Amino acid sequence: MAVSAFRGTRLPLFYHSQFPVARTVSRTSKKMIGSRNLKGFVISAQYSQTQDLFTSRLQSQIEKLPKLVEDIIQTSINTGPRGVTRLVQGVQAFVGVGGEWLNDLSKSTSASGGLPSELQLGLLSPLYLRRLFERMGATYIKLGQFIASAPTLFPPEYVKEFQNCFDKAPPVPFEEIRKILQEDLGRPIESVYEYVDPTPIASASIAQVHGARLRGSQEDVVIKVLKPGIEDFLVADLNFIYVVARIFEFLSPEFSRTSLVGIVKDIRESMLEEVDFNKEAQNIEAFKRYLETMGLTGQATAPRVYKFCSSRRVLTMERLYGVPLTDLDSIRSLVSSPENSLITALNVWFGSLLACESFHADVHAGNLWLLRDGRIGFLDFGIVGRISPKTWDAMEVFLASISTEEYDSMASALIQMGATNRDVDAKAFAKDLEKMFSSIQELDTEIVVATARGTNSDTTTVAANVVMDERQMNALFLDLVRVSESYGLKFPREFALLLKQLLYFDRYTRLLAPNLNMLQDQRISIASNKRTNRYKHSFK
Repeated sequence: MAVSAFRGTRLPLFYHSQFPVARTVSRTSKKMIGSRNLKGFVISAQYSQTQDLFTSRLQSQIEKLPKLVEDIIQTSINTGPRGVTRLVQGVQAFVGVGGEWLNDLSKSTSASGGLPSELQLGLLSPLYLRRLFERMGATYIKLGQFIASAPTLFPPEYVKEFQNCFDKAPPVPFEEIRKILQEDLGRPIESVYEYVDPTPIASASIAQVHGARLRGSQEDVVIKVLKPGIEDFLVADLNFIYVVARIFEFLSPEFSRTSLVGIVKDIRESMLEEVDFNKEAQNIEAFKRYLETMGLTGQATAPRVYKFCSSRRVLTMERLYGVPLTDLDSIRSLVSSPENSLITALNVWFGSLLACESFHADVHAGNLWLLRDGRIGFLDFGIVGRISPKTWDAMEVFLASISTEEYDSMASALIQMGATNRDVDAKAFAKDLEKMFSSIQELDTEIVVATARGTNSDTTTVAANVVMDERQMNALFLDLVRVSESYGLKFPREFALLLKQLLYFDRYTRLLAPNLNMLQDQRISIASNKRTNRYKHSFK
């Protein structure tokens, strides 16, 4: 029954609609033909537009070609023969790291499981690229450190990996150091220094430091000497990086939108400033002027620079004696209140943000000491930051909002600070920031305590130190950058420098004054209340 019913309904319809269907097909065919013609016209128009756009871009690129060629030729002339030497060294480094990758690859393929991502990417993976940079020496180590300190510019995987880019290098023989000293001082070193320790205190990729004593005054000093050949390598490497960036921008306009050449110029300026010890001397003197002007010389200091025996490649400074701010046991032997010493360090550093030409942008434990006389010593001014008024205005509100947990104000401050070309949903941004900052409470500082009983008495010495978990600190900052970038915000590099120093100080606080809130304590002057209130109102 069901079958016959189905047939009874279908066949009459089929036969009665034969010719109308045929006519419909005919009309449909015309429509299809017309539609094809229309589509063909649209495709033709789109092709014409694409061709015009391509022709326009090609014309623009052709116009830029002479300038690119001129830049490459001029850069090659400036580089000279040292470029060939550097190329050979680069090939050797590439072959060395390539061998490591192949060895790791063979081990991984013989083991069960999938191939790790770092092996799939080869030498472009964060791990092997970092190893390549370390083999390439000074310039690329500094470049790696720049990547690590600029999470707003580079992918988080690379920022995290380059936190492990250690600036350590074997020392140069003292005879080569002696030669540089005599060349730059223009006289025998014995006429300037009564004694120079041939064993360096420290050796990094760019420079090494020797202890010495001045002739006549008998003052203890340290001599920072630029290693031989570093300038040649630096010029060759930076020129190569610049040419590559120019070619990338020429081949792909997308790179010009990311200001690749601008980033390279920023790196170049930063590196050249770090290897010009005249610049570092100026940074130290500016900081000392700030201390004198603000009446802080009794609370903090920086090494005195001896200009008569300093130059672009040689920096002779007063030798300061003290202990890092992470050495709790030694600090307690020098002062009765480690907390007060920390508050002094915070006030001096915060004050320099407003009142000094530049601020110390590398306050890790090796560069921030408690001196034997109880003052705070700021060392190594090779890396400094200069903060714009706009960034600092927003930074004040940002810091105040962290302490009060006012995430709406925090979001407004970050929006004011970051560059963006789109509207930002401030309410949603504030909620995401609240979720992220709630994880800060979960960050723990590991304090290592060691005890030792005296040999001739029953007294017990207790020494404590803090384990500085750089990865944990940077993970927090990367989270902030990630959340902000999801709303289209791009922060200036000076913001990254500022926040990293605050994270250092946060760790010192957890060790020296665990009950101190450095953003709320009335003894710490981040900025005047008048300034802070004015900036808060500007965001309402």
